[in-house]
Amino acid sequence: MYTLLENCILRKYSTKIMKIPETYHSEKERLANLHSYSILDTLPEEDFDAITTLAAQICGTSISLISLIDDKRQWFKSRVGLDVNETPRELAFCTHAIRTPEIPLVIPDARLDDRFENNPLVTGEPKVIFYAGIPLNTAEGFPLGTLCVIDHEPQELSEQQMQALQALSCQVVKLLELRKNKKQLETVNRELEQKNYDLQQFVRVAAHDLKAPLNNIEMITNLLKEVTEVANDEEGNKLVNMIGSASENLRTLVDGLLTYYQSDSIAKNIAIQINLTELVQSLKQLLSWDDSVQVQLQSSLRFVELNEVLIQQILLNLLTNAFKYNDKDIAKIDVSVELRSDNFYRFCVKDNGPGIMPNFQEKIFELFTIATNFDRFGNKGNGLGLATVQKLVNTSGGQIWVASKVGEGATFTFTLPRVSLN
Repeated sequence: MYTLLENCILRKYSTKIMKIPETYHSEKERLANLHSYSILDTLPEEDFDAITTLAAQICGTSISLISLIDDKRQWFKSRVGLDVNETPRELAFCTHAIRTPEIPLVIPDARLDDRFENNPLVTGEPKVIFYAGIPLNTAEGFPLGTLCVIDHEPQELSEQQMQALQALSCQVVKLLELRKNKKQLETVNRELEQKNYDLQQFVRVAAHDLKAPLNNIEMITNLLKEVTEVANDEEGNKLVNMIGSASENLRTLVDGLLTYYQSDSIAKNIAIQINLTELVQSLKQLLSWDDSVQVQLQSSLRFVELNEVLIQQILLNLLTNAFKYNDKDIAKIDVSVELRSDNFYRFCVKDNGPGIMPNFQEKIFELFTIATNFDRFGNKGNGLGLATVQKLVNTSGGQIWVASKVGEGATFTFTLPRVSLN
């Protein structure tokens, strides 16, 4: 790399005895486009180095460069056969090349070209005699620099060599675009993660702040029921019950929202070996204390290796829906499990309920979508259960879908990857 003093001397010398290339016609926009790639002064990368190595081998030259033209310098993202990282812009052959981005710049012998014959890079080290540069043009139409090959002796490239150099220059641009897109994607992902975290924190705080007054409302409602005047008054008793019902619905909504926005952290819990029979039996007991629901497990598997909290939450939501929205006196639910050849578990939850209308089968997993106005107990749903299930399944790398015919029940099928316990 040249020192500041050497750069100053070279600039002073060059302005007197050599032609300085005119500035690119849209230089401000070109520089802005270059800086948008955040590529300048980055560390070497194998993919770029492979291209310069290949370019030198194909063209039979001692030097090959990926050169990017900044406002005062040309900087080399990759270099073969050259020890410096950059040179002054006014001395750069590539500065001439970007002025005509639609065609390559080929100089067979720089000593015979009045633009370069007195250039310090020609008269001194690294003795640039032969030069061929292909402009690196972005999708926006701006030349960022060149892929160039250089030699210390006069030379000419064949048509095949020029075509190969052109193809390699296109690969350089693609690498730059991929790198830029990756950086942008990483930035977006960080922003999304932060927003998701902020949202989870907001829901957690909001849920806590809402539950405190709800507890007070429920306590006051219970006290009112014990007051003789209210208990004996039909209208007053009706109003108290309405308050109690509304409070319970609001509590269910708050708990559902909290579960939905905590689903990402649930999916990251550690997996264990789970006894299927014990799992299904424990979930059945949570649904009903009587015989109004029958849950049958059908599987040749005894154990599954999964996140316990995850599978409990998924199955509980599906079983609860199958029970609550069942129109039969006895809700019959079949749960089947198998391990597929791709190491994914396939779960099916089948019920004997009323089924789901075709126009609702794709919508029921959307947040706050309700297919049935009231459940078997007369309560209105909040549209969070199936949305939470889908979020849990998708976050874990699985899929979920439903098959149903009106009057013949519904079958919810979902997959989850088997988690190694090692």
